[in-house]
Amino acid sequence: MKKFKLFEISLLVGFLIAVAFSITSFAGTCEEVRGDVLRLHVLANSDSEEDQQLKLKVRDALLKSGKNIFDGSLTRENAEEKIKEEKEILIETAEKVIEENGFDYDVEITVTEEFFTTRTYENVTLPAGKYMALRVLIGESAGKNWWCVMFPPLCIPAVQPDINLFFTEDEIKLVESDPKYEPRFKIVEIYESLKNRFDNN
Repeated sequence: MKKFKLFEISLLVGFLIAVAFSITSFAGTCEEVRGDVLRLHVLANSDSEEDQQLKLKVRDALLKSGKNIFDGSLTRENAEEKIKEEKEILIETAEKVIEENGFDYDVEITVTEEFFTTRTYENVTLPAGKYMALRVLIGESAGKNWWCVMFPPLCIPAVQPDINLFFTEDEIKLVESDPKYEPRFKIVEIYESLKNRFDNN
């Protein structure tokens, strides 16, 4: 009986070690994905229907006028430099749309690291954590947001790149996973959420 109990404990310990290694490996690949991705994040002035519609109009205008930075040439490494070159054009474009729609909101554009929960875009799932992002802040920027992936260039539906060109084999397996059937996404999200909370305190 005692030997059988020791055998059960050994099995349990072995299982827990295997799970720990699996999660550690998964978390490491998540970190690699976050390091390769650049996101676009547009925040509306408020949640009113008018402000939400305005947010989408600003988004459409930016995607059209900023084609030089939405074509896949923008990466985490060159983001700040290239966006700096286009920043005034992007701000003017956004302000023009806002004015044409009868509003006088300010627009701020920054490149910064920010926390995102686990999200799926088209067939790509991005794990929770901090990503480099181009943030477009409209007015009070207190409303619901819209986001997409600038690198790899997934913001423009007509330009759907082969993600094999942007991610490693391990990263591709991860981003093509369905979070409904991959519980490790939730574990990573809980960990990253707690880490982000402590970082901001």
